Amino acid sequence: MTQLRTRIDELIKTEPVTLFMKGTPQLIMCGNSERALRALREAGAPVTAVDIMPDPQIRQELSALSGWPTIPQVFVGGELIGGADIVQELAETGELEQKLLESLGEGYRGRAVEKTVTV
Repeated sequence: MTQLRTRIDELIKTEPVTLFMKGTPQLIMCGNSERALRALREAGAPVTAVDIMPDPQIRQELSALSGWPTIPQVFVGGELIGGADIVQELAETGELEQKLLESLGEGYRGRAVEKTVTV
């Protein structure tokens, strides 16, 4: 496993919610990334965002690790939830909040901070 893939894997496993996106929460570069972030925000999720734009290797290593070809990719409790369409659909049905509750526990909304990290 490459050093970059190891770092991506560590983030997925250690952060409650990881969003690999185009841009950052402050400067979103893609409509699908914006939709996924909006759904997570509305659900009160603590989001750790990773901008895949600075280095094409990030996307390649992420997709090799997850088996998911598109961006954004959302992970909750170390598990791939999906991309923008799936996350938005889960949010609309209430399943996203249920997944966050099951994975992160009762007080997850109280920890709802956003941060951006680099890999």
